[in-house]
Amino acid sequence: MRVPLSWLAEYVELVPGTTPEDVQAALVRVGLEEEDVHTFDLQGPIVVGEVLDFVEEPQSNGKTIRWCQVRVAPDGETAADGGDAVHGIVCGARNFFVGDQVVVTLPGAVLPGPFPIAARKTYGHVSDGMIASARELGLGDDHDGILRLSTLGIEAPVGTDAIALLGLNDAAVEINVTPDRGYAFSIRGVAREYAHATGAAFRDPVAQSAPVEPATGGFPVVIDDRAPIRGNVGSSVFATRIVRGVDPTAPTPAWMIARLKLAGIRSLGVLVDITNYVMLEFGQPIHGYDLDQLRGGIVVRRAHVGERFTTLDGKERTLHVEDLVVTDDRGPIGLGGVMGGAETEMGDATRNVLVEAANWDPVSIARTARRHKLPSEAAKRYERGVDPAIAAAAVSRVAQLMSDLAGGTADDGGSLIAEAPGREAILLPHGYASTLIGVEYTEQQVHDALAEIGGAVTRTDAGFEVVPPSWRPDLTGKAELVEEVARLIGYDLIPSVLPVAPPGRGLTRSQRLRKQVADVLAGAGSTEVLAFPFVDAEENRRFGSAEGGEIAQVKVANALDASRPYLRRSLLPGLIEVARRNLSRGFTDLDLFETGLVFLPAEGRAYGSAELPAGGALPGDDDLAALQAGIPPQPRHLAVLLAGDVVRKAPGQAPVAAGLADALDRVRAAARAAGVELEVVQARRAALHPGRTAELRVGGQPVGYAGELHPSVAESNDLPRVVAVAELDLDAVIAAGDRPVEATGLSSFPAATQDLSLVVARDVPASIVATAVREGAGALLEHLELVDDYRGRGVDEAAKSLTFALRFRAPDRTLTAAEASEAKLAGAALAGERTGAVIRD
Repeated sequence: MRVPLSWLAEYVELVPGTTPEDVQAALVRVGLEEEDVHTFDLQGPIVVGEVLDFVEEPQSNGKTIRWCQVRVAPDGETAADGGDAVHGIVCGARNFFVGDQVVVTLPGAVLPGPFPIAARKTYGHVSDGMIASARELGLGDDHDGILRLSTLGIEAPVGTDAIALLGLNDAAVEINVTPDRGYAFSIRGVAREYAHATGAAFRDPVAQSAPVEPATGGFPVVIDDRAPIRGNVGSSVFATRIVRGVDPTAPTPAWMIARLKLAGIRSLGVLVDITNYVMLEFGQPIHGYDLDQLRGGIVVRRAHVGERFTTLDGKERTLHVEDLVVTDDRGPIGLGGVMGGAETEMGDATRNVLVEAANWDPVSIARTARRHKLPSEAAKRYERGVDPAIAAAAVSRVAQLMSDLAGGTADDGGSLIAEAPGREAILLPHGYASTLIGVEYTEQQVHDALAEIGGAVTRTDAGFEVVPPSWRPDLTGKAELVEEVARLIGYDLIPSVLPVAPPGRGLTRSQRLRKQVADVLAGAGSTEVLAFPFVDAEENRRFGSAEGGEIAQVKVANALDASRPYLRRSLLPGLIEVARRNLSRGFTDLDLFETGLVFLPAEGRAYGSAELPAGGALPGDDDLAALQAGIPPQPRHLAVLLAGDVVRKAPGQAPVAAGLADALDRVRAAARAAGVELEVVQARRAALHPGRTAELRVGGQPVGYAGELHPSVAESNDLPRVVAVAELDLDAVIAAGDRPVEATGLSSFPAATQDLSLVVARDVPASIVATAVREGAGALLEHLELVDDYRGRGVDEAAKSLTFALRFRAPDRTLTAAEASEAKLAGAALAGERTGAVIRD
């Protein structure tokens, strides 16, 4: 809403020297949001001039210019720019005559743009200024000719300051009107808010306009709403007034044009300008009908199925049965509360006007405006709620202005239907405002604040009974009344107190370990990313199960992307998409990880069917249990992805490509941060390389997998041939680590180290061999590590040679070589029993 200051000053006192910024600051104090300041961006000298004479001079380019002599100051006086009283000016327009008063921008003036004016030589003359058009002054869009003051009904002495004369020295403040403050879409509403903020006296424009009185024989109006929405009748108030003998070609006063322009509305002729002016002034949209084009009386009803109607913008629209329409004997003549019709539009031939102001159901208007894509100024106000008590005063104000400015004569009476229900009293208990806001308000402060907003306040033993004013439909309960108390007494009085955190709280064990896992991976050089949880069905089938077949999935009812309507069962599709995007932008070496929820519905189970509890009360345990049962399991997973080089090429250093071992290193480090050790067992998964895939276990239970993407999967996603990935059920890993850790003492005796090479069939996992060696070697074995996996000359093609580094230590003595060898051979023997392994010669 844009509010010209001169207009605001008519209804609330502005201290001399008040700037637009001062007004905005005051409005901000009562909760309105400042947006901008608008001016005409003019700088004088700009004066009233009189055309004394002109000579038309055809030019070689086919254009004819006028070399004009224009008086810009009274005889014997110096012009405002310091020059002679008569200036020679070149003008290309031809719509003026000798003796016309025009607006002259003298050298030194600046027009909107900015466009500075100076004396300059053109068309063989020195043009000492410029005769301005309405558009050049910022008054309108007319640029066909210069502005003649007679067309505005203005006559003033030559040399008069035209900026002040035309109201171009005004400014407007723009505020953002929130949906609950519809009354602020008017000068009346903003003036009242400014009075609240400053204590200045408020003069209600509605009180200054005598409301129309119903008259016998007034224009016939019937409200016939047989299909109310939500029980609300579409129109509860309908007021009309007839103005006869208007002159639609009469000039709109310059002050009105200037105010409308600053408010963001262009001048469209005196009759339409008046209706727009009163809409901005009162906040009550007005519609004017050409009375002579009406056929019979007016009936307000819902549209019929398939009914069609042409609106003022010239578009024919097919109406919906919920649309409210204003009709006469031939059918719809207006889309109620949104836009009028072309057949009864006021125009240059209009002589008699039916002025209408109504109150419409906000829900109906909002739906109609959106259905027909007609966000009109009227609809913007009606859908937020218009004061139902001002329609009669508004039509009287329009009638008065049409009489004053367009030469019309208003009928003594009119028609008025007023069926708006009264407001019920709201009880505000004593002390409730202080309790809710946290400020000790006195009862007198509360009473005065509620009275100031226009409410009828009655003090009772239980509290204050408040009947909200008609212009505040947003005040529906005691909490809203408390908000008004806090707003008017001052938000700045509300103390800023930081809540004290209750003692003994902090991160849970799970939260702490998740943070620890992320820190460890980041410390290892990985980059954490966050991917969208939406995938297509094929991605879920490929990564959501080991086999890659059909699997239960959760489908989103209102998916953001129709091509990816399912919730992920694995984090890898998102990581792959992140990797693909980064690779396409030149990042060839990637080390990524993500932690997030996956969604694992059970086969044949329906989710999301629980009924949501009412919002007015806290849900009970049964409600929460039902809601929880309607949600699929959502464990938190960890996934990593590596591609390119993990060690970059440098002087003296060959590059090292990422592979399965690096992915295993990442998830092993993550598991250790959660307090567990991973067991790695060879496995197969549909989306991974068949010979380079491992299952990850804790205590014999699967908790994830690692491997390299299948080459076909990598190729289809524009990734390198080798992409190492791993995924862990992080919740399961953290839960497995929730057990006491037995600490062993440090031995002061030296260790004995030996190597053990075993030949075993190629299809036997090294982890099984290692486990057998560890168990067979007994308590003396302190550490075991696989250091070589050899396949080549000297070893059968169907076999492989695994070399383990063993470290033995006793807690109470120094081991002999024989004791260490005996333990090593015991381990080899058990490995031979379980896997057929033999010691390599």
